[in-house]
This record gives sequence, C-alpha cells and structure tokens, in this order.
Amino acid sequence: MKQRLITGIIAGIVFLGFCLLGGFPFHLLILAMSFIGYYEFIKMVKIKPFSIVALVGYLGVLMFMFPWKLLHITYTPTLEHGIWLLMFLFMLITVFSRNKIGIKHISLLFIGALYVGIGFSYIAGSRNSPDDHGLFWTFLILSCIWASDSGAYFLGKMFGRNKLWPSISPNKTIEGALGGVLVAIIVAIIFSVLPGDILSIGRAVLIGLTCAVIGQLGDLVQSAYKRVYDIKDSGKLLPGHGGILDRCDSWIIVFPFVHIVMLLPY
Repeated sequence: MKQRLITGIIAGIVFLGFCLLGGFPFHLLILAMSFIGYYEFIKMVKIKPFSIVALVGYLGVLMFMFPWKLLHITYTPTLEHGIWLLMFLFMLITVFSRNKIGIKHISLLFIGALYVGIGFSYIAGSRNSPDDHGLFWTFLILSCIWASDSGAYFLGKMFGRNKLWPSISPNKTIEGALGGVLVAIIVAIIFSVLPGDILSIGRAVLIGLTCAVIGQLGDLVQSAYKRVYDIKDSGKLLPGHGGILDRCDSWIIVFPFVHIVMLLPY
C-alpha cells in the first residue's frame, strides 16, 4: 500500500501538472501514454510488440492521436475514415503475408488500436475543448472517476457483502459499486457549485452517474480480458499500480462515452 500510495502521488502530480499546461505538452504526454498502453495490449495478447503488423497498429494509434486541431491542419480525417483505413491496412497484411499473419492476429491488433487510440484521443480532446473550459471538464471527469474508484474500494471494504461479478473481479461488491456511484455524484455536484455557472446540478448528477457506472464497466472489461490471458497487471511501469492500461482502463472508456452521449462538448 505504501509503494502504491507513493507512486500514485508522484504520477498524479506529474499528470496534473501537464494537464494544467494543456496544449502540446499535455497532448504529447497522452500520446506517449497511448503508445505505452498499446505496447502493453500487444504484449498481453502475445504478439511481438515491434513486428511489422504491430507497427501498423502503432500507426493507427498515432492517426487517432495526431494533434490535427492544435496544428490547425485544414484536412482532418473523420473517425470513420481513420477506422476504415486502419482496417484496410491490417487486411492487406494478411494478403501480402499470404495468411502467415492471419485474421485472428489482425483482429486483436485492430480492436486494441481502437480501444487505446480512440480512448486516449478523447482525453486529449477534452483538455482542448472548443468551449475553452477544457481544464474544468478534464478535472471533472477525472475527479468523478477517482471518486468512484475510491468510494467503491473503501465503502466496499466497510459494507461489502454481496459480490458484484466474482467470475471476473472477485473482490468487487455490489455495495462498493453503489457507494462509488454515490461518491462520484457528490463530487460532480461540488463542481457544479464552483464559480462560473459552467455546470448545472442536473447535468452534474448525470455526469457523476455516467462516470461511475461506465468507469466501473471499463474496469470490468479489462479484468475480463486479463483473465483470458491469465495476467494480473497489463504492465510494470507504475510500481504498485501495474501498467498504463491498469491505471487508465476507466478513463479510455468514460471519456469517449460522455462525449458520445453529449454530456461534454468536443
């Protein structure tokens, strides 16, 4: 716990510092995190992390993460275009390799590139929000996710009796999950009373609820695929916490979702 706490404090200070800077420094940090996250994903599915087919996946992550708006590039490929081009490149590899690299391999790498690349791109995009409140939105979402995680852990320890999903994550409880939802909503409401009238209480409740529920589902998603590959952590970059995907599993699900349901501007 001591090592976990020290690592969390240091990593949190570094991340929040870059978040305050915003712009290119923050975008480059998120880009680096996305590459590390994709590396962890590739290692997990037991594919060589620097093979040609893996490099196409990194290229896909870069395409989703490229700072088109920050560089004021006129032509910006749509998400739909990016997904289709990446799919086509992966399929060409099966042709040119004469099926030595099969559909199973490219499918894993393709879904990993979408999962990691698109997820992290929405984190970077939130900070550079078009309504000039990017810092507020980013802190709001992260605070709700962290509040949900902490609330679920501590309230689950105190009151947890009924297992939430023991076949995937044996330590999680229904009581802990509900506690996480409650704490996240309280944190979101606190943000709504800050000066500036940026966030209404009704919208805050919806955001807190969404961050908690979708964040916990994101955590279960990673727990599920780690069980398939029989691993405890996705990486070892953060002592006591595991890898980038272990720390950001909720982030890369929540940030796209809150934009898709139009709770945040993008």
